[in-house]
Amino acid sequence: MRATLNEDMAGRFAGIALGHVTREYPNKLTHGLAGPEDARTPSALHPVFYGSFDWHSCVHAYWMLAHLLRRFPDMAPASAVRDLFDRQLTPEKIAGECAYLAQPTARGFERPYGWAWLLKLAAELKGLPDMPWSEHLAPLAEVFVQRFRDFLPKATYPVRVGTHFNTAFGLRLAADYAEATEDAAFLALLRETAGRWYGNDEDCPAWGEPSGDDFLSPALIEAECMRRLLPPEQFAYWFDRFLPRLATAQPMPLFRPAEVSDRSDGKIAHLDGLNLSRAWCWRALARALPAEDPRRVLMDRVADLHLTAGLPHVAGDYMGEHWLASFAVLALEAGEA
Repeated sequence: MRATLNEDMAGRFAGIALGHVTREYPNKLTHGLAGPEDARTPSALHPVFYGSFDWHSCVHAYWMLAHLLRRFPDMAPASAVRDLFDRQLTPEKIAGECAYLAQPTARGFERPYGWAWLLKLAAELKGLPDMPWSEHLAPLAEVFVQRFRDFLPKATYPVRVGTHFNTAFGLRLAADYAEATEDAAFLALLRETAGRWYGNDEDCPAWGEPSGDDFLSPALIEAECMRRLLPPEQFAYWFDRFLPRLATAQPMPLFRPAEVSDRSDGKIAHLDGLNLSRAWCWRALARALPAEDPRRVLMDRVADLHLTAGLPHVAGDYMGEHWLASFAVLALEAGEA
């Protein structure tokens, strides 16, 4: 049976996130120091996104909370989520986040993963129009849009790893923001970049998947990026060339869930996220095919296989608990999130 997100599960995931978005330690900073005065605590550096072990995980936990609040406004932790957003998503605190990014040492901060998640959060808050949070976050979102505008034209090559630096993931999430804000020029830039980077890719071997700390499939997130940015007829042609042996379950590495040997090891625990992100991609890609396409059955089956492997491990050890629920929601809400 296809697993779907329900209110009880949403409440459990929200409770997990509420337990870590304001948990300052342990913390892994991505921070450049120009002098000794820059040696400050996470909350002093980042007034909003100082929890969840690292900045980007805190951002996508906020995205998940916003998404769950929109989908299930009466879930048990809804009032706690609203209180959190009222306390944290204020103009003053957002200005503090913007001030951090204005420092010369922060030029490449969180590129492109954190950039994309911040825009994904901004897009989600657009779906809560009766609250002021979207307006408050807007100046920070614009900083990252401008960073995309500045960076993409000079990025000659994509980054195809299965971790935070993957550029297909960045484009995929940024597209949601461009659409939510009706920013046609930004969306056109994302489409042009995707075509330039990935448009001629054929017969993806996926022989290097997974690497030992992947939480993204370089092959599948590229396909999901192109699904999101190409017109349907162009995507169908591209997808048939990119994975021409999909109907025979090839390349095999994409169809076999990753094994996780030690969930207390932050890098190895990434592989639980890989199973969840693959489930997201497989489900979304299957929806892009005609209903009668026999590949859909296979893709949905392998998506469920990966989801079954990853979903039980959303909570347990903090190395996974501080971020995995967001990817579970992506997988469970493929086509919605």
